[in-house]
Amino acid sequence: MPLHTKQETGKEFEFTRGDFERVRGLIYQRAGISLADSKQEMVYSRLARRLRATGIESFVRYLDGLEAGKMPAEWESFTNALTTNLTSFFREAHHFPLLAEHALKARRQHPGTPLTIWCSASSTGEEPYSIAMTLCEAFNTLTPPVSIIATDIDTNVLATASAGVYPIERLDKLEVERKRRFFLKGKGAQEGLVRIRPELRSLVTFRQLNLLADGWDLKGPFDTIFCRNVMIYFDKATQRKILSRFVPLMKPDALLFAGHSENFLYVSDSLRLRGKTVYELG
Repeated sequence: MPLHTKQETGKEFEFTRGDFERVRGLIYQRAGISLADSKQEMVYSRLARRLRATGIESFVRYLDGLEAGKMPAEWESFTNALTTNLTSFFREAHHFPLLAEHALKARRQHPGTPLTIWCSASSTGEEPYSIAMTLCEAFNTLTPPVSIIATDIDTNVLATASAGVYPIERLDKLEVERKRRFFLKGKGAQEGLVRIRPELRSLVTFRQLNLLADGWDLKGPFDTIFCRNVMIYFDKATQRKILSRFVPLMKPDALLFAGHSENFLYVSDSLRLRGKTVYELG
């Protein structure tokens, strides 16, 4: 039964329940994302853009092409289109003082060893750059002893993150001192934009990574892993699989930061709650 027909809705493409179920299956297989029934309108809107971009006239033909392997390059765009990227600088701000405290403690205990941090869903870069700013403040230098790996499945947002250029209004909630210390204001053609300072940018390495991939090109162990507001898109089985792969990558005293609506206690026996949505090895 069509969810959208040209005659009834005036929309461009017919979109049936069967089409939606096929999309659900493909994105789950590809990225582990479990789409709820309530996402039907979102799926139509985002993938209709891909139909226009590819010149394909129906969802059936588009999905047939993906499944048949006739347009392998389109898988990346398909995945990017269905990946939600909601982020901001210092989102869930209570985590960052804990990060600073943990970093200083680790440095005292291992004075010659740089800290290693993995931000596993970097989106457009606000989270890893917030991590970098926190550590610059903690160590009172723009060159703190830290290495940050920031990954995401979406190549489009990684390009934005790597460039480190944002509309100036994205900084509205930041303190004046942070704006002055960590950003450069654009002039002329760049008016209204800001750029992350190069010293801060050099602390972060951006890389494409699918958490469902068979192998992760990462070298642990890490002092800290950020995996915030990602697990909510996965079912319990997928969450359990990913968390089981985090554990060997964590140092004995490492911290794992989760999102405000995520609870890992019922998913992994290897983790225990340290504080509000902050976990350590059990």
